[in-house]
Parts: sequence; structure tokens; C-alpha cells
Amino acid sequence: MNLFRFKSIQLNIAAAFAVLILLTAVFMGVISYQLSAVAVRDTAKDFTGEIVKQVNANIQSYVTNMENISLLVLNHRPVREYLSGDAGDGGSISEFFRTIMISRKDIASIGAFSYEGERFASDRRDARLNPYVKVADQTWFKEAKAAGGRTVVSAPHVQPVFDDEYRWVVSLSREIRSADNTRGLGVLLVDLNFSVINDIVSKIDLGKRGYVFIVNDEGNIVYHPQQQLIYSSLKTEAIDKVLSVGSGTFMTSEAGQRKMYTVQDSEYGWKIVGVSYADELIGNRRQMKLSFVALGVFSLIAAILISVLLSRNLSKPIQQLHEHMKEVEKGNFNIQVPVDRTKEIGRLARTFNLMVFQIRELMGQVVKEQEFKRKSELNALQAQINPHFLYNTLDSIIWMAEEKKSEEVVLMTSSLARLFRASLSKGKELVPIRTEIEHIKNYLTIQQMRYRDKLDFQVEVDPAILSCMTLKVTLQPLVENAIYHGIKNKYGTGTIRITGERHGDRILLRVADNGVGMDAATRERLLAPDSGGEYREGKGVGMTNVHERIRLYFGHEYGLTVESEPDAGTTVTVAIPVVLPEEAARKEAAER
Repeated sequence: MNLFRFKSIQLNIAAAFAVLILLTAVFMGVISYQLSAVAVRDTAKDFTGEIVKQVNANIQSYVTNMENISLLVLNHRPVREYLSGDAGDGGSISEFFRTIMISRKDIASIGAFSYEGERFASDRRDARLNPYVKVADQTWFKEAKAAGGRTVVSAPHVQPVFDDEYRWVVSLSREIRSADNTRGLGVLLVDLNFSVINDIVSKIDLGKRGYVFIVNDEGNIVYHPQQQLIYSSLKTEAIDKVLSVGSGTFMTSEAGQRKMYTVQDSEYGWKIVGVSYADELIGNRRQMKLSFVALGVFSLIAAILISVLLSRNLSKPIQQLHEHMKEVEKGNFNIQVPVDRTKEIGRLARTFNLMVFQIRELMGQVVKEQEFKRKSELNALQAQINPHFLYNTLDSIIWMAEEKKSEEVVLMTSSLARLFRASLSKGKELVPIRTEIEHIKNYLTIQQMRYRDKLDFQVEVDPAILSCMTLKVTLQPLVENAIYHGIKNKYGTGTIRITGERHGDRILLRVADNGVGMDAATRERLLAPDSGGEYREGKGVGMTNVHERIRLYFGHEYGLTVESEPDAGTTVTVAIPVVLPEEAARKEAAER
């Protein structure tokens, strides 16, 4: 398809220059835009990473303060004595807990629970445990017991331990161990007001829609600004990828929107995740696009003006050359274009003159090739009525008639008649493979009757290819060579096997005999030019002739191949393309 269809050469050159400059401007604009977008994304990634690190540091500082408070409790001897049952008073422990809470409004409650469940103390006056809840079954209790003294920070949850009290908290729990650190006494529980973490994270803005959320190492949401949507499955996050990525950044695409996740690991088992929307990273995208469009329009106008000036100097000699080309279109190949003094146009004129000369030469070559094809066809037709073969066949018929072998006479005569009928093909060069197989069967039947027990044959052709077309008189020269030069000199009965099958877009016909075979030197001479394709002159139309006819008609990628070894037989393979009858009819009509 032509990009430019202006009748004027000048307009075509002008359009070409304009498009070239415009494409260059667009290309540079797109590259600049992409580089700017990448730079902005990288900056946004670094910025988000720093914010997430700061959030992590704030939460870490908060958790560290809570750990320090827990250490204060763990090192308080009356607490250990009370839980172990050695001594102590639960009331004094509660007063100690309330003293701590006076200075920390962000702590919801403090409690200490023995492993046996018989002793507990909390900051509540007259605190009562929930009779329907077993403290030892609580997740924070079991995790602290398994942690061996390390701090365990839970996900946000409702704390049901105390009767008639259900607060939304984050629990910090640690095992309380004996003074000699040989056994566990119980578990310290510090419930943190979830609102504190909410205040730390909710004030972080990452663009208009960006946000920060927290997830623990089990994939449970600790904090999310849209927590209710998460719990109701109306919103989802890439939790699995967050857990697998460690600290780093990755991109996701959801409902046509690209989001950037920035993940930061913490020391207490939480992951701080910042989420930014890609379309917000480039805030002035519309202005950038308008600038690039304006640049493209300006470049187009400049390109048109420059190209018009340049094309005027180029179009006139090209137009003159075009007028001479019109003469060639009319069939005048004897024309010679005057060589212009301009170097580029002069080279073009010389090339055009050379092209016209080569076209004349090629036309002459095509005429010679067509003449050779017709001569080959005539030779093929003449070879079908080989006088020596006809004389021997008729002599065999006379001999069988004298011997009163009427059935053999009828069979050989009918085979000879069918042989001639199949060879006529109404002057067509292409015939169905079915006709070629019928022709070779008749030929082999006659030869088998002549040579009696000396010759046997098998024909196994895939029925699916019988309607495909091939050049007539393709197999007879190959079979003739197999009889006269392979089987005739063999001791005992010889067998000729003819097969045909389709391989992709090719049809392979094979003529194989178990005759005396040939050496490598003879095999190389067999298809050499001017060899005749036989061991000696005067035997049929020749394998070389068949090989050249196939290559001339179908192309040089087709033709004959020979495989043979002395005393092991010979196999000749005919490779032709798959040609359907309707394709052959169109080609015959075009050649006529």
C-alpha cells in the first residue's frame, strides 16, 4: 500500500519530508515523555519509601516504649512473687499498674496472668475476668508462652478477657519468668489503644488516593484506612506478594489501574506498606501532552515549508525520467533515457537503461526456456512410443498367439492400448497422479509378461494424492532404467516398488528396485547435465530430462534424488509440489 498517492512528485517529496520530521519530533517527544515519567516514578518511589520508613520508625519507637514498660513490669520483684505464689499482694500489683498508666494515655490496660490461671492482677479496681473466656486459650497468651520471653505484638482484635469490656486493641505480651530464669511464671499483657496506631498512619498522604496500611507476618491486616471494605471483601490488596517481597517495591494492575506498593519490614513482625497510584505520579501529564502536540504541529508546518523548497529542485528531472518510463510501460523496451548532468538523476537514468536492457535479455531467456520445455514435452511423447519397446511388445504378442495363449494376448494387448490412451492426455502437460499410476501399471504389466519370472512389481500410492497433478511421463523413464540397468542384470527375480505419499506441501513419488545398484561415481553422473540420465545412450527420455522438466515447471527446489549402493538396489525419489486440479487448469489457461 502506497503511503503517498499524490500525482505530483513534488507533493510526494514534500509529504515525505513532512512525515519524516513529524515522526522524528513525535519519537523524541515520546522518548522525552517516557524518560520524564520514569524519573517522576523513581522520585515518587524514593519519596514513598522514605515516608514508609518514617512510619515504621514511629511505630517502632512506640513499640519500643511499650517494651520498656513491659521490662519495668518484668523486673518488678513483687509481680514475680505474686504470680509464683510465694508472696505478694494482688492489690499492690494493681496499684503499680495504675501508676504506670497515669503517665501513658495510649495504654488501654495492663495485666499479669499466671500459667495455672489462679492468679491475675490488672490496673482495674475490682477487675473480674470474663467467665466465658479462658485466658490460656487466647492467641496472645499462647504466642507469648511459646516465644520464651520475647515480645509478641498481635494484630488488632477485640479484647474479651475482662467481664463487660470489649475494646479494640493491639496486644503486647511477654512471658514473665523467675528471677533465676529457669521457669515461666505467667504472661504480661499490655493492651495498646488502636487509635494511637491509627493516628500515626492515617495522617500520611500519598497523593490524592494513596495510603499506608499495615499487615502482620501471617497476612492479617493490622491497619487499613478502608478496613471495613477489606473485611467485607469489597476491596482487596496484594497481600501474598507483600509477604513474599520482603522490603522493596513492586507494581500491580487492578481494574485498569496501576498501583505501586512500597514494603518495609519491621522488627516486630509487621510490614508497613505504602500504596501509590501510577496515574497520580505525573501530575502535569495533560500539560505535557499538549506541549508535545503543539511541538508536533509546529514541526509539521516547518517541514512542509522546507520540503516544498527542496522538492522544486528535485522534481523537474525526475518528471522527465517519468515520461520516459511511460514509454516502457507501453512495451517499448528499445528506449534509452538521456543521462542528466545531475549526478543523482544521472545515476538513476543509467540504472534505468541497464534495467531495460536486462529485461530484454530476461525476456529472451524466458522464450528459450519455454521452447526447451516444449521440446522436452515432445521428446516425452515420442519416448512413449519407443519403436524398440513397441517392436518387442508386438513380438511378444505374436509369440503368445502362436502358443495359443489367448488370455495373455488379450491382457498384453489391452495393457498396450491403455498405455497409449493414458499417454495422450489431450495435449496437457499436467495430468492427475491417478493417470500417471495407471500408465506405469500398464507399462509394468507388459514388461512383466515379457520378462516372465524375472520381474515383479508393487504399487502402493496414498489414495489422498491421486487427484493431485504431476508432469506426464515422469515415472516411465525411472522404471525403464530400473528394469534395464537394475533388475535385468540381477540374478533371480527382481522387484520394483512404487510408492507415493504427501509430506507437508510436497508429494514424494518413489521408484525402488532391488537390482544391482550403482557406485557413488555413477550416481553423481546420473543427474549431471548432458548425461542423459542413463548408463548408456538410447534408453527412454532420460532421468536428466525428467529432472530438468520438473525444475523448469515447478522450481529448482523440486526434482529427483537418487539413493543407491552396489548390490543393494536403487531408490529414485520424485519431489513435486501439491497441485490441485483447479490450480493446474488455471495455469494451463494462463500459458495458452
